[in-house]
Amino acid sequence: MKLNCVLEFAAAHFLTKYHGKCENLHGHNYRVVVTLEGEVGEDGMVQDYKEIKKIVKNNVIDKLDHTSLNDVMENPSSENLAVYIWDGIKADLPLLTKVTVYETADYYCEYEGK
Repeated sequence: MKLNCVLEFAAAHFLTKYHGKCENLHGHNYRVVVTLEGEVGEDGMVQDYKEIKKIVKNNVIDKLDHTSLNDVMENPSSENLAVYIWDGIKADLPLLTKVTVYETADYYCEYEGK
């Protein structure tokens, strides 16, 4: 069974290794989807949505929301952001199988760990 939890945050960034409009400071309303996969337990759940949201919020979203992502990582592309989020939550969410980061409704990346 796959379980998805969606969280959102707003942040600014500029891409340090890119030449074009995105090398200038700009912002996004990011949407993050964390996907867990596991068996349904006796309680009828893979894992409680509230617990997933609390872990993701405490471990990463609160550190990213309304910040300049360049203060958190050198080159904050959506790809690097997905890896950062994965690394920040995997230890507390062992059933994690994928992190999806949407910069816009049309542009997103998916990371399935190493």
